[in-house]
Amino acid sequence: MSQIIIGFTTEGTTDIRLLESILQRTFESVAVECVAQIEVISPIIQIQKEHNEDFAVQILKSSKKAFDNGVMAFCVHVDADKTTDDHVFKYKINPSFDVVRNSAEISICKNLIAVVPVQMSESWMLADKQLLKDEIGTNKSDEELGLNHAPEKFANPKSVIENAIRIARQGLVKKRRSELRISELYQPIGQKIDLGTLEQLPSYMKFKESVRDAYRKLNYLH
Repeated sequence: MSQIIIGFTTEGTTDIRLLESILQRTFESVAVECVAQIEVISPIIQIQKEHNEDFAVQILKSSKKAFDNGVMAFCVHVDADKTTDDHVFKYKINPSFDVVRNSAEISICKNLIAVVPVQMSESWMLADKQLLKDEIGTNKSDEELGLNHAPEKFANPKSVIENAIRIARQGLVKKRRSELRISELYQPIGQKIDLGTLEQLPSYMKFKESVRDAYRKLNYLH
């Protein structure tokens, strides 16, 4: 059995809680397409980057840390913060990945995978609205909660979720109205969300295809 060790870096700490399980499960789902049996080593390795530097420098240094930790495929998360991912790929992902791949450094992980949710990573939380409502604890409709649009059409999906929480809790009597914060939802949704639901989102499918490319670079997938 062959193995793969995955590393990842994110924009923020909440992204870690949401994405860690999604990334690992995506690699596991693609592993079944490989020619041989692949073991995805768990847990995947979080690599912290220094946010006070140029982005390309951050990714270069992080890729070296990834290599030092035995990482064979390194995921880099950046939110698009726009309706498309074009700007992020043009000015962040592609230039920084080129710096890494063109580096003469030997001790560096050059097998890079971009994770770029359109708008924000919270858009991926909206891919399964029923799961979101279950975690919030409400049976209100999407319309009542302000969730009645496609996930990546919301300009600020984080605010949309926070507003849905507020609306859901308003309907409870004071005795039952425990305070729920969006920060409590990232990890359970990341762990429970069905990958088939995420496949409705072009940004997730772009990431999944990059995972396939990462396996191809390791000669695990043809």
